[in-house]
Amino acid sequence: MCPIDVFAHVLLPDFYQAMLQIDATISDSLPFVQHPQLADMGARRQFWDGETRQIIAPVHISPEEYCESRQAAQLCLQANEELMALVRQHRDMFRAGVALVPMSQPDIVEEIIREQVQLSTELVGVQLFTRSCGKSIADPLFAPIFQLCAQAHIPIWLHPVFDVRKPDNNLIFSWEYETSQAMLQLVQAGVLRQYPDLVIITHHAGAMVPYFAERIAHMLPEEQAADFAKFYVDTAILGNPKALELAVDYYGVDHVLFGTDAPFGIEPAGATAEIEQAIQQLSLSQDDKEAILWRNATDLLPAIT
Repeated sequence: MCPIDVFAHVLLPDFYQAMLQIDATISDSLPFVQHPQLADMGARRQFWDGETRQIIAPVHISPEEYCESRQAAQLCLQANEELMALVRQHRDMFRAGVALVPMSQPDIVEEIIREQVQLSTELVGVQLFTRSCGKSIADPLFAPIFQLCAQAHIPIWLHPVFDVRKPDNNLIFSWEYETSQAMLQLVQAGVLRQYPDLVIITHHAGAMVPYFAERIAHMLPEEQAADFAKFYVDTAILGNPKALELAVDYYGVDHVLFGTDAPFGIEPAGATAEIEQAIQQLSLSQDDKEAILWRNATDLLPAIT
């Protein structure tokens, strides 16, 4: 079975052009969107290993941060149609996509789940951001999304975004911090206890959580500390087998999924080879390594088999 990368990214050209019409400075404020392999599938294929199948999420440009709600909803719906078409066009490279949603509009999120995710073979979940509309992901405004996803058995991909209140956001540590903070806020809000079957896949191996496991255990109520282990995590830390070992020990093999953040991280095409090598270096059975590389993804997402 081929490796399944559960957390890779694309930039949808039509969606991006529509966003530039709203704010022409996006590429200045989010310079990473200029990575050539986000939108140029010819360049992406040039560096593809011919084996790894990616689950792709639109690079994190949230329409709600740039325009009024009705337009934001329409942009999300159109982006998802474009994403589905991209998956169909490159089925050998992309196993599936993850839908973009307007987080402050649960009625539109429900429509996207019902009409785009559940009725297609190209979309397998929704992507949420750690903050939206100036609010934490754990704000009551977004609570209906977790209920919707739990009831419909739709996994959530949790991606960090910069907190615009901070003047020193950076690509080295900010997203790991924002991911950790969002996980804490979801735990403290009781989301994982309220919806015990809810699947939330977090980026960057659960960020700071495995490293600070004892701090979590000693400083939070026992039931909240236990909730952290309910998240699913990817392996997108650019290799580093010792750090991956911490993540596997903390979350368990069955909650760790191969994910690379491609094409970001290591030039020119991301860290796919480095992360695969790190997984192979873990002191795990071959069966457990295969679980991380592909079987956990197919168990969690039967639609991709």
